[in-house]
Order: sequence, then C-alpha cells, then structure tokens
Amino acid sequence: MNDGLVLIPTYNERENAELILRKVFSLPKEFDVLIIDDGSPDGTAAIVRGLMAEFPNRLFLEERSGKLGLGTAYIHGFRWALERGYQYVFEMDADFSHNPDDLVRLYNACAHDGYDLAIGSRYIQGVNVVNWPMDRVLMSYFASAYVRFITGMPIRDATAGFKCYTARVLRTIELDRIRFVGYAFQIEMKWLAYKYVFRIKEVPIIFTDRTRGTSKMSKGIVQEAFLGVIKMKVDSWFRRFAPATPRATVSTGSATPASETR
Repeated sequence: MNDGLVLIPTYNERENAELILRKVFSLPKEFDVLIIDDGSPDGTAAIVRGLMAEFPNRLFLEERSGKLGLGTAYIHGFRWALERGYQYVFEMDADFSHNPDDLVRLYNACAHDGYDLAIGSRYIQGVNVVNWPMDRVLMSYFASAYVRFITGMPIRDATAGFKCYTARVLRTIELDRIRFVGYAFQIEMKWLAYKYVFRIKEVPIIFTDRTRGTSKMSKGIVQEAFLGVIKMKVDSWFRRFAPATPRATVSTGSATPASETR
C-alpha cells in the first residue's frame, strides 16, 4: 500500500474515468486511487471495475446509490482512507480541471515541507484559470474574497477543491459534524483546518475547465455556500477548537511563510 490515496468522486464521468486513472498511475510518485461513484447511469463504475484487475491493490471503487453530494462522497472516502492507514489523502476532480501532475507538488508540501494541508490554489499568483467564461471566473474569485471577509481566513482560494490532507487533520476534524454537502463543503474543511491551527500551504496551480462531460455546478450549491459561510462563522463562536500545533501558517508556495494567522 502506498502512503497517499487520491479520492475522486464521480457521477457520469465515463469520458474521463479511464484517462484520469491512467494518468495518475503513470506519475513518478505512486498513489493509490479510490473512486466514489454515486450510481452513475452512464456506466462510469463499470469502466473502473474493468481497470481494477490491471491495477490491483492500487485502484479501489466504492459505489453508492444515487447522488448524495460531493461532501458526503469525500467524507466517505476520508473514513475509508483512515481505516486503512493512509497518511496523505487527496481530493481531485475526475475531469482534468485539476492537473494530476500537481499531485506530486501537493504531496511534497505535506510529506517533505511539513504542512498539514496543501491547497492547489488558482488565485495565489494572479488568476490561473483556463477556458472559464468571465462570469464564472469573477464568481469564483469574489466568492473567495467573500469568504476571507466573513471568516478572516487569509486563504486566497477558499473554494478550491484540489487538496492534500495529512491523516492528522482528518482525524482531528470531527467528520460527523460537517454540515455542508456541496460547494460550501470545500470552504468548511479549510475553515476547520484553520481553526484547529494546522499549517496550511497554498500551492499555485493552473485550473483548466473540463473539455469532456458536463459540469455539476448549480444555483443551489452556490446559495448553500453564500449563506453557509455566515452560519459557519457564527457557529464557531460557540465551539471550542483546541490548537493542533503551536501556530498556524498560510504560505503562498514559497519557502518562507507569507503570513502568520495567529
């Protein structure tokens, strides 16, 4: 078993599933992969099952009945990973919007540079987004600005979904208390890591919009995030967070921390 597990939730990703898996398994650093499929009617799970014999003990599949939400898929994957002793657990999309090559950079930030959470950041060095319409870029950029304003977190890409967690973070965060399932899930996980005073690093990436398949974004997901950030902040006033480390650091990707959050 490798020390790193990549979680890839899927729903109707038959056009991307095999391609993304072969790319991850071709990397110089070996990662295991867990696909969490929410009953894709297009046969995504069948494609994954067909590849499991080719990649024994590296490719795994968990099938769920119906669309249960991105957040619940990742929490299912986190628990699966912790039960099996993985030390580094990654979130990654199936559609190549996250470049699999960057898995190695996120891994190195945690495994070698000593960070607890590494975020593949679109906005730490300008705006690094390819093929998104301008309204989508603006919505995403200002959503992160809104999160920073409400929460005080100095994270430039608060909605990023490409991340590496150490097992220590996932064991500390009370997964049963995660309330959001959509867009806001990504914000909530960063918020909890920040409140528990884990060391956080933003690693600059280039985000490229999908060229195959369809986006799962919806107005309901955006509304959950907008209102959820306020509720998340208010709830934190009534919850105790015992620091996991002496101080929290948010880094821009350079060797020297950009700012101290405590």
